Amino acid sequence: SETKQGALKIAVLGAGSYGTAMAYVATHNGHSVMVYARSKEVVDGINKNHINPKRFTDVKLPDSITASTDIKEVLKDAACVIHAVPAQHTPDFVGKFKDAFVKGIPVVSTAKGIHVKTHRLMSEAIPAALGDRSEEIPLVFLSGPSFAKEMVKGHPMAVVVAAHELKMAQHVQKILSSIRFRCYASNDVIGVEVGGALKNPLAIGAGMARGLGFGQSTIAGLVTRGCREMRQLAIALGGKPETLAGLSGVGDLMLTCFSSLSRNNRCGMALAKGKTVEEAFEEIGEVVEGVPTAKEVVRLAEIHKLELPLFRAVDLILSGKVKPDKALRLIMGRDLGTEEFH
Repeated sequence: SETKQGALKIAVLGAGSYGTAMAYVATHNGHSVMVYARSKEVVDGINKNHINPKRFTDVKLPDSITASTDIKEVLKDAACVIHAVPAQHTPDFVGKFKDAFVKGIPVVSTAKGIHVKTHRLMSEAIPAALGDRSEEIPLVFLSGPSFAKEMVKGHPMAVVVAAHELKMAQHVQKILSSIRFRCYASNDVIGVEVGGALKNPLAIGAGMARGLGFGQSTIAGLVTRGCREMRQLAIALGGKPETLAGLSGVGDLMLTCFSSLSRNNRCGMALAKGKTVEEAFEEIGEVVEGVPTAKEVVRLAEIHKLELPLFRAVDLILSGKVKPDKALRLIMGRDLGTEEFH
């Protein structure tokens, strides 16, 4: 898999914001990167002008990033595959190309969310889509506070990579870590996935609070109580509660809740100002994973008999059952209790 001394070929599947950003950070160690994109316009833009014409048009990509519409060419000789396709499209995408993946080469999923049609986390949905190939393809899950816009500016940041076998997570950690992109390894796939997926609906809630004119104190309370709700669900699904105190949990949650760079946050702000979900989507122009995830969280809360008031409130707003200001009154008017951490 060596393309030059000490360097590897990395494949990136998906040329959206995060796929482009992952391609960018993967070159930090001298690796060459090939991106799979469906659009010939995007492929030509990357190959001829070193610019993705649909994302970050002001960012010159390194010469070591190339692109192709041929997934087999992209995967050929790659030492590591970064899967950067949105969560709701992931199972269909993986199922379509499952025979192209190379036995033993890790696939690192950056997709965050719960697949609505199958009610599965990505760590369940991807193996199911791989079918009889699932035992041959090692899966790793990357999560943590990392805005694509800041990644392509070379800002230093830290993320976590999780695999059921810690050795595989450590293998990917060594490939992707650089002076500007530090990866920590974990074997708590469920905890890391829950953190990555569940922060999105909470970020919509934070955006709503901001859109209603509330300040940082409100958001800080939402983040803290939201992290507790995430922890409760992670435990119910078999994850480790301490993982939610790390980069994929409170780290990613703080980033998305406090920053208007977050798509989910901007969606919440638009809803608070009276826009419909569809109008908010149109304004943002990219996938807002928190919307389908909110309904799935409530479904899981029912199964596991969990209260999760913040997630339920966000879902009520997204489904048009209550307005943001009324949902806030519902949360703040609940029975008083003690602060507990389990």
